[in-house]
Amino acid sequence: MTDTGDSNVVDNAWSLKVPEFKPEDNPSGMIEESKFATLFPKYREKYLRECWPLVQAKLQEFHLKSEMDLVEGSMTVMTTRKCWDPYIIIKARDMIKLLARSVPYEQALRVLEDDFGSDIVKIGTLVRNRERFVKRRQRLIGPNGSTLKSIELLTQCYVLVQGNTVACIGPYQGLKQVRKIVVDTMNNIHPIYNIKTLMIKRELMKDPKLKNENWERFLPKFEHKNLSKRKQPLKKKEKAPYTPFPPAQPLSKIDKELESGEYFLKENERKAKKAAEKRAAQADSQEKRKEKMEKSFKPPKEKSRKPNSEVKSSDVDIGKLKQKIKKAQKKKSN
Repeated sequence: MTDTGDSNVVDNAWSLKVPEFKPEDNPSGMIEESKFATLFPKYREKYLRECWPLVQAKLQEFHLKSEMDLVEGSMTVMTTRKCWDPYIIIKARDMIKLLARSVPYEQALRVLEDDFGSDIVKIGTLVRNRERFVKRRQRLIGPNGSTLKSIELLTQCYVLVQGNTVACIGPYQGLKQVRKIVVDTMNNIHPIYNIKTLMIKRELMKDPKLKNENWERFLPKFEHKNLSKRKQPLKKKEKAPYTPFPPAQPLSKIDKELESGEYFLKENERKAKKAAEKRAAQADSQEKRKEKMEKSFKPPKEKSRKPNSEVKSSDVDIGKLKQKIKKAQKKKSN
């Protein structure tokens, strides 16, 4: 902490120690009673019955009353007139919430400390597909819980993945980091990216030279690969450019007759024109039919024979050949 004039400038807010709230700070106690209740599932009843005397004894230190209704399946915490800490009831409420969510008593007890808080991340609604949700939740836990253990070591938080929620207890900076990792994992970003980032940041914090520099160049960058698994059609229909005006109205029969001039013809002339068009169409179709029939009687074209290629002239020298024969004959005669 450095003093600049009247105001105090804090270099690192997370390193500040929260002063302890003592009974001397509030000697008059609480005027009104505050009460919080939470339900717990049936399978937690046995464990809660065993550890409930310990819970009552711990809350009694802060002058808080606690009750458990096994018929209704609920836990209740309330303040008394002797209670001096106004915020301890909120801490006690978080404690019974964590106990109801399968967090062991030893870990839930840490919430009552000033430097520790709790956070419950609801992950059930982040992924629609149930199979995909189970896979991503398992990815957060890792093989034999190794990923979850590394998150706990880096953030100094206790993390419990239970059903559709993730409960975490620890320092407030760690809770912030855990929530980011959990939400990113359910949004299909592997937790190893965030774990690597935390490890690199922890190493960079030790170096005083890099204190006031930008760390982006050291951190890993995650890129989404949106690979569409849907088969694309061979022929894609191209959409016409959007126009705010409606398409032109098609021409009616009378409009077409007006364009061609048939509308002004007499009935006899109109009939004669139609008959002439019909005869012309019949003649065209008759010609095509005739060509099709005659096609089968036409002889196929014969392939023209190519003349025999001339014999290639040999490159043998006849004069030299004669001389060789004569020399051979002379040798024989000798």
